[in-house]
Amino acid sequence: MSEVNTPFPKLKLTVTGVFGECYHGYKIGDEIVLEDFTHPPKHFCLGLAHALFPVIYALSFGAKFGFRNNQRSLLVTCPDGGKLEFKAEIFDKQGNIEVIQKDPNHKGPSPKKMIIEVVKAKGKCVFNYKVGDKWETTGLKCIPDFCGAAFHCAFPALFALNFGAKFFFMKEPNSIDTVTCPDGGNIIFKVTRTEEDKK
Repeated sequence: MSEVNTPFPKLKLTVTGVFGECYHGYKIGDEIVLEDFTHPPKHFCLGLAHALFPVIYALSFGAKFGFRNNQRSLLVTCPDGGKLEFKAEIFDKQGNIEVIQKDPNHKGPSPKKMIIEVVKAKGKCVFNYKVGDKWETTGLKCIPDFCGAAFHCAFPALFALNFGAKFFFMKEPNSIDTVTCPDGGNIIFKVTRTEEDKK
């Protein structure tokens, strides 16, 4: 494969804890560099990728985790029995790890109100979703009776927006309107953060 041509930043994973046996043989201190949030290295664990994706997606679009010593990092646990723990960090344009010191005013969770809205519909949807349907959620709460497959696809956007990400390529950076149903792409959703941090 040729070199990745990407507008998104590189990320680094560092193994910070080993609590069981992993056939990848990771050890504390091992580092893995990702070209961007869409390109894991060869032989990368897909279980880890599944758990990691919302975090690296959020970091790539400017999310901050105010409770962390470096707000531009987050810990991620292996979904297979918690055998490993990784620290996810992001590189700046100069190739250095981006650091924003812990927010001294951080008082705990500050869940944001968000809206999921159907913006395109084609074909058959077993939930009968149609253009204009809307659901509201706060923070990372699941929406009762909402399609699980659709929520799975929307979750990275919800996670990113909840922690302050902005989608620079969208007309409205507090939203993303390309969240697509995995079943034939029949439904496309827009996810919008409707409130900002109250500073």
